Amino acid sequence: MSKDPAQELNPYVYTQNRELSWLRFNRRVLEEAADETVPLWERLKFVSIFTSNLDEFFMVRVGSLFDLAQISPEKIDNKTGMTPAQQLHQIELAVPGLIALKDRLYHTLMRRLEEAGIQDLAFSQLTAPEQKQINRYFKINILPVLSAQIVDSRHPFPHLNNKSLYIAALLRGKKGGRSLGLLPLPPSLPAFLPMPENKGRFIRMENLLLHWAPSLFGSYQAEQLCVLCVTRNADISYDEEKFDDQEEDFRNHMRKLLKKRDRLSVMRLEISGSITGEFQKLLESRIQVKSRQVYFSDAPLAMQYVFALEKALPQQLRPLQFVPYQPRWPDGLDKKRSMIEQVQQKDRLLFFPFDSIDPFLRLLSEAAERPDVISIKMTIYRLASSSKIARTLCRAAENGKEVTVLVELRARFDEENNICWSKVLEDAGCQVIYGMEDYKCHSKICLITLREKGKLRYITQIGTGNYNEKTSAMYTDLSLMTANEAIGLDGAAFFRNMLVGNLEWHYQCLWVSPLEMKARLMQCIETEIAKGPEGRICIKANAMTERSVIDKLAQASAAGVEVQLILRGICCLRPGIPKRTEKIHVTSIVGRFLEHARIYCFGRGASAQFFLSSADLMTRNLNRRVEIACPVYDGQIKKQLARILQTQLADNLKASFLLPDGSYLRKHDAALPLDSQVQFLKERASRQTNGKPEASPSADFPSQMWKKWRALLRRRKEEPGS
Repeated sequence: MSKDPAQELNPYVYTQNRELSWLRFNRRVLEEAADETVPLWERLKFVSIFTSNLDEFFMVRVGSLFDLAQISPEKIDNKTGMTPAQQLHQIELAVPGLIALKDRLYHTLMRRLEEAGIQDLAFSQLTAPEQKQINRYFKINILPVLSAQIVDSRHPFPHLNNKSLYIAALLRGKKGGRSLGLLPLPPSLPAFLPMPENKGRFIRMENLLLHWAPSLFGSYQAEQLCVLCVTRNADISYDEEKFDDQEEDFRNHMRKLLKKRDRLSVMRLEISGSITGEFQKLLESRIQVKSRQVYFSDAPLAMQYVFALEKALPQQLRPLQFVPYQPRWPDGLDKKRSMIEQVQQKDRLLFFPFDSIDPFLRLLSEAAERPDVISIKMTIYRLASSSKIARTLCRAAENGKEVTVLVELRARFDEENNICWSKVLEDAGCQVIYGMEDYKCHSKICLITLREKGKLRYITQIGTGNYNEKTSAMYTDLSLMTANEAIGLDGAAFFRNMLVGNLEWHYQCLWVSPLEMKARLMQCIETEIAKGPEGRICIKANAMTERSVIDKLAQASAAGVEVQLILRGICCLRPGIPKRTEKIHVTSIVGRFLEHARIYCFGRGASAQFFLSSADLMTRNLNRRVEIACPVYDGQIKKQLARILQTQLADNLKASFLLPDGSYLRKHDAALPLDSQVQFLKERASRQTNGKPEASPSADFPSQMWKKWRALLRRRKEEPGS
């Protein structure tokens, strides 16, 4: 299809900036903290998740834009035409509104939690007996490890660690001179101290140190105090400092790079507390940041303590949390039978976290012990810190199996964990490789090879998520286990190619990036374009940024193809643009579980093609990573995937719809309330009691609602930070 001349004049008519789209996603996370249907403590956890998400955004995305602004200042974003500096400016405009919303929600929640017996205290709010006990604890356990420091001509400004908390003080000396004082919060100290008589009452460590700080700077008088932390650029380059394989292995090279992360440039200075402009200017000059990089908040700057407090207060919090859900053993699988034999009989699908990961663990454990299994090969991107999967691979190697593990050491913020596990696997006798030099391996594939009556047989597992038992209970993901011979042969070829660094291979069934996946994806879209209004595309993924895919989907819309996208996070396509993307509808679901599965569906009814994939529709996934998409052939599994998509498209409690201006509107429909994640929980529960699962409402897109949203859009004014 030829390009529209109008599009060539304005190539950004139906696209939007990746970073601003991500900030809108994180706002949707924060909106869960305002949802009255979410239990009170879970709402506070969403504030914590929003905070850690924003931390990572500054470390990675703002960090990379900062580097790009220095190296290639004229490079433009192909979705908006903005330079790196212009994108940074837009981020600086958007973030303060988000922080203000977070602060309001945080204080609202803390007032509600106080009514429920959970109280975050300042030192002045402690009772006299509590103050006495805390002071005794401070002098014995805290004071000896504190290192308050004066910053002046004789004491250089210390290095501030990334995301560590500090008490900063504006000090006045005996002669009237001003100095800066810094008190780091040692990482060895607990994040909070519960009161001995009532653990629901607690004081955060920074609040305790704020009370004691004035007495820790000797003869200096503390005129102003605040809590601060810096966020540093964490976007380390894995390809710098080329090294000789004969001098050190890749593991050691990665360790050296990780040490650099804490010393990169400061992207953001966060301050909690009210300070004067004089004090702020002093901090800016010492930390070397601009005023636009300083963000004030009256909520805690570090909120990981929320999850630690959850473990410390299990009884008090139980009424304020989600009802616990135990992932269940899936229907159709017999616990007493061999998992290998059951997969050989029929393809099997696990839907996490509603299904347990145990069937896959049983499959792997059985493969480690069976004499007819000759090899196990697996890609690893993120593992649990205490991984049953890794230990099973070690056991298989110790049992004489050929075990090959491709460990991606460059999985951001999991590098150290993967380095440790790669050493453990290697010591157990596994063959460990580290993937391609220029491409991260993000694929999720496990290949079990058996020799039966002199012939090789394969069990292949393809997943949308990591081999991580912890996240499988928190993320929605899919895991396909199949004995299909063609898929198995492709899997064997994939691992042969990874061992020799060969990306140039044509696979019969699997789509493998960076060379084939995008081309096959585009061909499937072209096939639907040829059908015109009879065509249908439904894709569920985490994000979409790849411009060529966006343009192809716009072509499909112009041809009358129905395009439904379920994208939790970033979406650089703007739907509903006349004559461009009118047939495209984009849904985002943020709920109790992190939506992580990737499903590609092309066509309608029984003839529809389904693929499970490790890849989002992002430039990095399709062009710069090794990813795998696998076709689904089993009719029952296709129906299950269709139902998952249908149920999520019908969600009207946790779903938001993307509007033409790039903003989102929550879809609320009191007449037919449906939370898709709760629906899946109900279905599993009803099956366990031999009941029939509840029917889902229709997933048809109501055109009258679309008209209503369009009318609202014309009236709507964006809120700050939205």
